[in-house]
Amino acid sequence: MTADLVTLNRRHDLAPPPAPVAIAEADLATLRAAVSALEGSTLAGRLSAMAGKPIELLGQALPAAARDMISRAVEAALRAALRAALTTLPKLADGAAPVRSGRYHTALAAASGAFGGALGLATLPLELPLSTTLILRAIAEIARQEGEDLADPAVGLACLQVFALGSRTETDDLASSGYFAVRSALAKSITDAARLIAHRGLTDKSAPALVRVTAQIAARFGVVVSQKVAAGAVPIVGAIGGAAVNAAFMEHFRKVAGAHFAVRRLERLYGLEPVRAAYEAIRAEVTGRQ
Repeated sequence: MTADLVTLNRRHDLAPPPAPVAIAEADLATLRAAVSALEGSTLAGRLSAMAGKPIELLGQALPAAARDMISRAVEAALRAALRAALTTLPKLADGAAPVRSGRYHTALAAASGAFGGALGLATLPLELPLSTTLILRAIAEIARQEGEDLADPAVGLACLQVFALGSRTETDDLASSGYFAVRSALAKSITDAARLIAHRGLTDKSAPALVRVTAQIAARFGVVVSQKVAAGAVPIVGAIGGAAVNAAFMEHFRKVAGAHFAVRRLERLYGLEPVRAAYEAIRAEVTGRQ
């Protein structure tokens, strides 16, 4: 018996490792585009190009009173987005609701920005929850097109996660702010929140799991909202109006959502680890060239 076990163990030790999963060239191209969207572009870069000034620095220089108002507005916006993610988005799951184009959502976001831009920072507590919920609906459309089931609370939370994934800044540490690093940092909170909602629904909005995931996303999202506010204060951008700033805000998060849900689709096809390994290899290649 012992000899047989030894023989089996030796055979196991000599067995070749499993062959790596081969990812199709078209899907590798999708990953390359995702790396570009998730690692290579920031909202600050887009707004700085519009303003001709370093928006990230202007956002950091906002007065304390403005930062406090932004923080409160971000928390309210994400609470509203969380409710929408878990109550409104599941109604889109059966496909009965029409699929809206990116232009449709961008136009709505621009309209809400025009309202906010006309009246200034004081309107942010009203305008930001509206524009954030509009962006969430656009994110959900992308998720549905990539084969996600919007009736699943975990998918609603993955839509909300885009606000953290799209909040990378030019000065972030690449090791801690990369796409998979942020996903990993949020993974436990999202899993706990999804489990809570699956069992109890959204009956207790103050449940620690929901508060924790909202706070983690808010910590990152608040940074880019500060940049958005700073961009609106730049004369050349102010002349264009809040509509243009909000349109850029929408397009940035739509781009991030497209990459995020494309990666998730490939994970369902090939498995998480092979996709992550291929993604990180592409990321290292791009970083090396830069």
